[in-house]
Amino acid sequence: MRRAYKYPKQARSLPASGTEHRGSDGRKAMELDQVSYFINLAETLNFTSAARLSGISQPSLTRAIRRLEEELGGPLIYRDGKNSRLTALGQEIEMEFRRVQVALRNVRQHSDNWALGRHRVLDIAVAPTVGPNAFTTFFLGALDQIPSVRIKIHALQSNEDTAEILSGKYHACILPREPRPDPKLDVRSLFRERLVLGCAAEHPLASAEVVRAEDLVEFPYIDRLSCEFRDQIQEHFARREVVMWPRLRTEREDWVQRVVADGHAICILPERSAAAPGLVTRPIEGLSLERELVIVTILGSTTPVEIRKIAQLASRYEWE
Repeated sequence: MRRAYKYPKQARSLPASGTEHRGSDGRKAMELDQVSYFINLAETLNFTSAARLSGISQPSLTRAIRRLEEELGGPLIYRDGKNSRLTALGQEIEMEFRRVQVALRNVRQHSDNWALGRHRVLDIAVAPTVGPNAFTTFFLGALDQIPSVRIKIHALQSNEDTAEILSGKYHACILPREPRPDPKLDVRSLFRERLVLGCAAEHPLASAEVVRAEDLVEFPYIDRLSCEFRDQIQEHFARREVVMWPRLRTEREDWVQRVVADGHAICILPERSAAAPGLVTRPIEGLSLERELVIVTILGSTTPVEIRKIAQLASRYEWE
């Protein structure tokens, strides 16, 4: 069972006994406990479960949510038994409250790190089709320039996107293309790279400076199911009446590259993604597809200064 986040006592804005905190407009000031209460309710959509997660009674939770709705000027949840769900306002508030929660964790982590001399850990997720070759040197250089941080690299799952940054799961994501515009996100371009042929160094096609599309059909082909340009690649060959018949399909990039590097098949992949020893790349005649890699963080003061520095270094880095 997920435990509710416990805020530091000194950070809570609980009113003193017999008093109420009010803003300049005379309205009651929001309490930090209400943030965690509502997030627990948004996750469970059940007042009993949310109260248990929050460590309070159900009536107390119900009163807290009603006060929150009064303060915000509208209902946050449709109360319909097992079919309870967040209202449109509730969905917006949940996202903002999660950002508040992340900011509070960051504040606490900053103070702990400062007091104990520990390093901040930055969680950076990388899309599965983005290879390590271009990034290992960059990250090692960034660690030298920002000695107060440690970087934890995660594999971005197929069902994850920039929502994981907004929720606070990751500090940043490295993606193979720009995400949908969002005023809350800071998107910085890194570099562009072409899609090319991948084959073994000893493969017959490796001797050509540029490979013709017609020559590819003579060799076994492995289909990269996670490729963002898979449909465009198929359309490119279809226009040239070249039909590729893959005998193996997989989402695992490491499997693709191992099979290709061992000389059992060819593939089409981003030129900087080739990481397996023995795998070489060659441009394909007429294939002009390319992608632009970006680093995405949250825009604003809630973003740790260290991840803003990482994004700044990445955008200015000379990617060879």
